[in-house]
Amino acid sequence: MKIKLKKGLNLSIAGALADNAEIVGSQSSAFAVCPDDFPGLLAKTAVKEGDAVAAGSALLFDKQNPEVKVVSPVAGRVKAVVRGERRKIIRIEIEADNSVEAKGPELCKPSDEDSAKRFLAESGMLALMRQRPYDIVPNPDDSVRDIFITAFDSAPLAPSFAVFSCLFDKADYAAGIDVLRNISRGKVYLSHSPEYNPGDFSGAECVEVDGPHPSGNAGVQIANIAPVNKGEVVWTLDLPTLGRIGRLARKGDYEFGTVVGVTGPEVVAPTLVRTICGASVDSIAGKLIPSDGRHLRVISGNVFTGTVVDADGYLRYPYRQITVIPEGDDVDEFMGWASLSPSKMSQSRSFPGHFLGRLFRPDARINGGRRAMIMSGEYDKMIPMDILPEYLVKAILSKNIEDMEKLGIYEVAPEDFAAAEYADTSKLPLQQIVRDGLDYLRKELQ
Repeated sequence: MKIKLKKGLNLSIAGALADNAEIVGSQSSAFAVCPDDFPGLLAKTAVKEGDAVAAGSALLFDKQNPEVKVVSPVAGRVKAVVRGERRKIIRIEIEADNSVEAKGPELCKPSDEDSAKRFLAESGMLALMRQRPYDIVPNPDDSVRDIFITAFDSAPLAPSFAVFSCLFDKADYAAGIDVLRNISRGKVYLSHSPEYNPGDFSGAECVEVDGPHPSGNAGVQIANIAPVNKGEVVWTLDLPTLGRIGRLARKGDYEFGTVVGVTGPEVVAPTLVRTICGASVDSIAGKLIPSDGRHLRVISGNVFTGTVVDADGYLRYPYRQITVIPEGDDVDEFMGWASLSPSKMSQSRSFPGHFLGRLFRPDARINGGRRAMIMSGEYDKMIPMDILPEYLVKAILSKNIEDMEKLGIYEVAPEDFAAAEYADTSKLPLQQIVRDGLDYLRKELQ
């Protein structure tokens, strides 16, 4: 099956990885797991400061489904359980130490639906997956219609999933699909780009998806392959997670290694770095970020959906990219956002840069103020799904559950609105609006 998408937006940003970029190694002794990376999980700590943990030992579990765990990516000791207001868990910090004696969980063999779900939940692999509706960590009690695997990332400056061939091989992916086949009542779909196809696998239906961002989003792929209807549940995951599941099922090894693309216009030299999920940002990108006193924004992820981290912060889910751009709060320019300078990046044809076909160096400023929603159809141009995004956003803001359902809220995730948020004339925080709408709907209906 082949799908060609026309709607969407590719940003022309400087700081991309070279096609022949080599992978360099990185060493870190500091790691962290952040509960905010796992939406829908009511996290409770399974460890305390000073505890010894093995790779795969539970750090957090879900209060509602205690069998769903978030596990340690490395062996070592719990350095700190950092809490915020009202004792909310901000992160669990781990100091890596391979000499620490600790035993990981004993996992069942994933031979049928129940055992496969227990295997994923206890191993922490389920926490790396997402479900539609609601874009949350899956509930193992649900009946799963289909499972969708995404084998490419269309976000700005994102590295190709081909780089993960240094960590996983075809046997790992095939074993992962075998586990998922036990769970899906329907099909397992694997979506790839024309540039990279991880191969044909028995038990999975491969779909080639071509088009601008957000073609790499699982929600867009689901909407164009087999849309989610009310009452249905589908699970999604990316190719590295599939490899981790397969490696664990085949050999019993936890492989939390990852390859991170350090990208962006402020990076000294865009580089691929091999590290471990949750490693410190300084160990990955410290030498690649200039220290000339300018205000920079370090993003764990891409410029559309990533999480802003401090220089002493940690790599966040989905653990594949770090982007560095100017903050913009120390810029003094004539006319500000209204300047018609050709160096301005904009989707609007009002700016000369729109026609120049050049690479830009954008900063983090909003460049304008928030105002009432303008019903111009600009959201629809950015979202290749059979929904009415502007009307859906209005239904969410008014908390009209009936209209939300009719307008397709069960199909969407916040990331699907990221390109629309960038192009939005009204400067509305669309991703946060959609996240709030999904959380409100789940609270009201469950």
